[in-house]
This record gives sequence, C-alpha cells and structure tokens, in this order.
Amino acid sequence: MILPRRSRDLHGQDEPIRLFYCMTGHHSHNHSHAMTPDSLDRAMMIGVSLNLIFVVVEFGFGFFSGSLALVADAGHNASDVVGLLLAWGASCLARRPPTSRFTFGFRRATIYAAFLNAVLLFAACFAILWEAIHRFTEPAPVTGLTMVVVAAIGVVINTATAILFIRGSKEDANVRGAFLHMAADAAVSVGVVVAGVAIMTTGMDWIDPVVSIVIMAVIIWGTWSLFTESVDLVMDAVPRRINIEELSQALNEVPGVLEIHDLHVWGMSTSDVMLTAHLVFADESRQGSLEKARHILRERFAITHATLQFEELSESQACPQQTRGSV
Repeated sequence: MILPRRSRDLHGQDEPIRLFYCMTGHHSHNHSHAMTPDSLDRAMMIGVSLNLIFVVVEFGFGFFSGSLALVADAGHNASDVVGLLLAWGASCLARRPPTSRFTFGFRRATIYAAFLNAVLLFAACFAILWEAIHRFTEPAPVTGLTMVVVAAIGVVINTATAILFIRGSKEDANVRGAFLHMAADAAVSVGVVVAGVAIMTTGMDWIDPVVSIVIMAVIIWGTWSLFTESVDLVMDAVPRRINIEELSQALNEVPGVLEIHDLHVWGMSTSDVMLTAHLVFADESRQGSLEKARHILRERFAITHATLQFEELSESQACPQQTRGSV
C-alpha cells in the first residue's frame, strides 16, 4: 500500500509530498520447510505427552535406585516439558488477531517464551550442580542397570520428539529451541547409559555425579545461544539471520535509489522480521522501484512487514547528517 502524506513546516508552508509504502504478510518462499499451525500443535501435544510420562517414570526410578544422573536428567526433561508448554502457548497466542490496544497482535510472546525457557534451564543447571557437589561429599550406591534401561528409553523418546520439530526448526527460533532441547536430551540420555554401564563394570559410584556435571555442561552449552538470541530479540536487535550491511547494499542497488537512511530492522516475533527505511530518489525516478524493493525484501531477506518512506533528493539534502547507505 502506498500512502501519500503532506505536512506543514514550522512556518505553516506545505512540505513536499512523501510516499510511504507498507507491505505485510507472509513471504512466499520456503513454505515447504515451515510448520503449519495444525502440525505444530500436533507435534507439541505429542512431545509434551511423551516427555511428561517419561519424566514421571525416570524420576521414580532415579529416586528409588539412588541415581543422581537419572534424577538430574528427569529434572532437565521436566524443564523441557515446561519449555514446550511455554513455546506452545506462545505460538497459540501469536496467532490471535491484533486488537485496538495490541495493534501488532501478540507475536512477541514467542520471544519472551524463548527467554523464559533459557532462564529455566539455567536454574535447573544450578540445582544439578548443587546436588552433584553434595553427592561427592556423601556418595550413595547407585543401581547401574536401572540407569541403563531408563536412560535407553529416554534416548528413543527424546529422539522421536526432536524429529517432530525438524521441519520448522530452520524457520522459527521458537520451534528451533524445542528441537535443540530434545536433541540435547537424547545426547544426555546416551551419556546416562554410558555412566550406568561404567558403574556396573567398575563399581565406582562417583561416576554418577561426574556424569551429572557433564549433563549440566551440555545443558548450558545448548542453552547459551538460545539465551543470547532471545535477549537480542527482546532488545530489538537486528535478527541474526539478517546481514544489515548486505540488506543496506541491496536496497541501495534498487534502480533510482540515491541513498538510504534511518534503516531499522527488528524481530516482531521469533520468525517475523519488520523493517522501516527512508529511500532517497532523484525526481520522478522511482517508477518501477517499488516492486524491486518489495521483491528484494521478501525473497532475499524474508522480511514480511516493511514501511518504506520515499523522498526526493531535495528533501534529503535538507538533512546534512544523512549519507548514502547509512543505517
């Protein structure tokens, strides 16, 4: 949509007309990789159900067998269930239409869900570390066979759950977080199996808290990128998949564009990117440039909501701080 706007300066005189172009919607490429709302809901429901059942079973076996590694893994899986519920709830909330008060809708809920997921995982890490240190000072016997059997079940369940989210993990950071958590859980369960076999072979119970600390390290390593990315999105940083210099250069190459300034790019959600920019044209040279700019934003950068202000060269020269390609 192109919106002409005429305003008055401080002396009451009409300023030159500026053209605003707004585009919104979903980009047209890579639809085959995105999850539909129905498929996402189905994957979340299956993932939550499987992991919730497994958490109860794993915690029970870990408690009665005295395995801290199983208890730690159960705690991690419990936090993942909470994380899946947060991601699922945020995804549902993001689909609600805008209101007169929330004019952009509720899409940013996915950003806050990702941030809360990271914080919950860090809290679980501290709890695991605390208990592992305590177990070093007061070791307890562990049933290695129980660890192996229960953790092996976890490998199957976590791998199956991770597969559910592969399809949407490249398009949506919220879905990618769920996928990475499940994939990490599968790897952690493999570690518990190894610890159980080692305990049965050597009889060294200290292997259990050591594996717990390794599990904690894996969780922190897998969570750190999610945490930093979610903080960036909360602070309206340019999404990581967008190269701002490449974007600026691409818009500068639009026919008729002499310079670009006030370029702002931020994430409206974990998957939707918004942009505003001022494009300076020579007089009457913007014909055909609108469609070219729209094509670049949609196809090269998957930016689905943009507001472009078109200015003539005489307007830009009135602002000496503006330079070609500035952001």
